[in-house]
Amino acid sequence: MVSVSGITPSGRLTLGNHLGALRRFGAETVEDDFYFVADLHAMTTKHDPRRLARLTRETATLMLAAGLPPGSVFVQSAVPAHAQLAYLLECTSYVGELSRMIQYKEKGNGRPMTRASLFTYPCLMAADILLYGAEKVPVGGDQDQHVELARDIAVRFNREYGETFVVPQLEKAKQAARVRDLATPTAKMDKSAPDDAIGTIRLLDPPDVIRRQVMRAVTDSGDEVRHDYEAKPGVTNLLEILAACTDGDAVALADAYSSYGQLKNDVAEAVLAVIEPLQKKFADLASDRSGLDAILAAGRDRATEAGQPRLQAALRAMGLNG
Repeated sequence: MVSVSGITPSGRLTLGNHLGALRRFGAETVEDDFYFVADLHAMTTKHDPRRLARLTRETATLMLAAGLPPGSVFVQSAVPAHAQLAYLLECTSYVGELSRMIQYKEKGNGRPMTRASLFTYPCLMAADILLYGAEKVPVGGDQDQHVELARDIAVRFNREYGETFVVPQLEKAKQAARVRDLATPTAKMDKSAPDDAIGTIRLLDPPDVIRRQVMRAVTDSGDEVRHDYEAKPGVTNLLEILAACTDGDAVALADAYSSYGQLKNDVAEAVLAVIEPLQKKFADLASDRSGLDAILAAGRDRATEAGQPRLQAALRAMGLNG
């Protein structure tokens, strides 16, 4: 089954991105899958072009460092068919369904200078999926609504213009790591947070910075170490991170600790054991600029070849290129 997923370079990737997505992608990906840096999605709100270019390359390199096959990784904007198909799907979508999308309601919906692309970008996301005949879409819970819309658009297109697209299935993570902000453990660790956010562990942070972030993590009143989302969100977050890094059970791990300091120290060691090999692979890839360019070009060419037949079929179905 073909799988497709993308990561928006809206910030430097975090521990949460790795434990919740990259590591799983690297373990489960097969050569037929497609994984891309969704740089076009990063343009739906105000952005710095130089920062976007830098984050796009950094994100692609981290995807490869995490173990994704070279031929499966590419940059979205390097494959024009994504934007071309997105327009066709805009012509198949309704204003009402786009206005109900959560991201638009939260970031746009009447706010001054809201970009039109924020309203229509679910059509681009649908194009990302449908272009490659993806049968499954591995995403986090905050993207469920977008995948459902992609399914609706595919069904509608097939009904109105003829069978063209595979209707994809949403694939939930088998065990999504719950990684919360270390300073605000009731919120997720967000790559879009400021680069100096004290509760965020970035994948390319130096080891001493990572250790310091963990040791400064917010805990809870009292000194009992137990897994309890309501009463002890800070400690529970640390236990969840430790469990994700060591393939352990967060509830059972709590029994091994009698102090917050001991728990934090072990979390720091476990995080570094996961991140340091990733950083070494990243450095090796980044040091060979021409080699990295060739890998991304190969991914681009493979994606272009794979997407063209379906784009052309959609154009013909709608009465274009006839």
